[in-house]
Amino acid sequence: AGSKLREVYDKINNLLSGKSVHCGGQTVSVTQHPQGLNFVYYKLAEKFVHQGEEEIAAHHEAAFPIAAVASGIWEIHPRVGDLLLAHLHKKCPYSVPFYPALKEGTSMEEYQRKLGYKVNNSMVEDQDNFLKRMSGMIRLYAAVIQIQWPYGDKQGTHPHGLNYGWRWLAQILNMEPLADVTATLLFDFLEVCGNAFMKQYRSQFWKIMLVLQDEYIPRIETITSSGQKGSLMRLKQFVKTCMEEKKVPLPNGALQPSFWKS
Repeated sequence: AGSKLREVYDKINNLLSGKSVHCGGQTVSVTQHPQGLNFVYYKLAEKFVHQGEEEIAAHHEAAFPIAAVASGIWEIHPRVGDLLLAHLHKKCPYSVPFYPALKEGTSMEEYQRKLGYKVNNSMVEDQDNFLKRMSGMIRLYAAVIQIQWPYGDKQGTHPHGLNYGWRWLAQILNMEPLADVTATLLFDFLEVCGNAFMKQYRSQFWKIMLVLQDEYIPRIETITSSGQKGSLMRLKQFVKTCMEEKKVPLPNGALQPSFWKS
């Protein structure tokens, strides 16, 4: 409910504003330690990204309520936004976008970590789990850039708005695709903010969709093996349907004005 989300936001905002907050059976305040505020900034940003890779990865519609609180906090506490991007880029380099290259002297284990894989005792997580986590984080990012906290004092420009997502999309299409990863993330990203792009950029958006359909998807196809076709087919079908119907559907979980009255 919108009222519940507001409670969560208020509690976080109060904590960051130096007020005492009741939490876990005790009262805490960032003023209790000289580095208290910096520590909370860091851990909160980390937590938002963690919710992306865990909660949003499992429940796609959770992207919007989490993003609403994150962008609202970002608006008033810009340091949280900077750190959120830092955590996001470290855990999911594709959100930059950046495809790390294997450098001389780098061990395979270290390189896999740079690519975003979890590596424990030289065991690398399986591809499905890796892609699921990356999807969750890119969905969080795609939701954050388009949603603004409705009760902000400033109600000015979004601290990290749609133009950043537009730049991300253009940069991705200028990079050589990676098998499995690029198709997965493009689908997730467009499913979440394609509708917002369509409304904001209109004819420019349809031009970029045409490039995606006619030039970029064929490039992904040439590097895709038979076992990696699932993500490519999802992206291909999504783009084809949008082009035929000349519209992008609203994503699941998008917060309507009525939500904030609940």
